Amino acid sequence: MSAQPDHAPVTPYAPAPGAPAELLAQLRADRRAAQWVPAFEREWSAALEESRRTFSLAGLYEVVRDWQGRLAHAPAVDAFVASGYDDSEFIDMAELRGRRR
Repeated sequence: MSAQPDHAPVTPYAPAPGAPAELLAQLRADRRAAQWVPAFEREWSAALEESRRTFSLAGLYEVVRDWQGRLAHAPAVDAFVASGYDDSEFIDMAELRGRRR
């Protein structure tokens, strides 16, 4: 017999126990800390409240995974912005949908 209910979703990703603290330290060291740290703390607090209500760690894991991804991809985004690539010719899908009606 398992202590885990049969209907509980299986979480494919479980960060290391110290991952949130390490992630917060990395965010504080980043040049975007003024924007990113408060945003992370808001998302973490919301996920923590959800976790208390649902008895699930999935939301907390998702916050860690999302922010790890943001940090990992930040250099590529910076390089794209610094390249001066003109993306003003993008297709606005909302505008395109409005034209079809």
